[in-house]
Amino acid sequence: MKTAAILSLLAGSAAAFAPASQGKAVSSLKSSVFDNYVGAQDFRGAEMKFDPLKLSETYSPWQGFFREAELRHGRTAMLAVVGFIATDFVRIPGEAYSFASVPNTVDAHNALLVGPMHQLLLWISLWDIVITAPAIQAMNDGEREAGDFGWTWFAPKDKSAFDKKRKSELLNGRLAMFAVGGIATQSVLTGHGFPYL
Repeated sequence: MKTAAILSLLAGSAAAFAPASQGKAVSSLKSSVFDNYVGAQDFRGAEMKFDPLKLSETYSPWQGFFREAELRHGRTAMLAVVGFIATDFVRIPGEAYSFASVPNTVDAHNALLVGPMHQLLLWISLWDIVITAPAIQAMNDGEREAGDFGWTWFAPKDKSAFDKKRKSELLNGRLAMFAVGGIATQSVLTGHGFPYL
């Protein structure tokens, strides 16, 4: 057994001294998905082209869907962070939602599993069927950009100012995705509400 291991190591090390194959050098200026979308920067303003699994290259027809998913999850996470914190201070009327029935926000999932959670599932499913599916189809057909639902009443009219708002939305959404995960983890581990210590 030792002999086989030593022979395999020697054979492997001999390949280190073999001449390297002289392949043709390939240099192409391939465009990146980050060239087409706003938001290829980090919170400091430095360039950030983070795609370690190369999903944008491997699944190039899905690039629009990936950006749509990033925007949607970021928007949902921003609302979730506000909702997670706000419900530790304010509740809607009703005995089922009171602080006595649901002491912490994280306990609401199990306490309200029967009625409100089914309604939540119904309304999110209805939103996906009526709004999201046609929006994804329109994006794939080139009729709209990812994340654009036409709700730009308060958007800046200047393109550079609008792109700055889009970048900040992406950065805030990325931060909120981490934040809601941290809030949920900390509140489950400690059993406390805000500030989750």
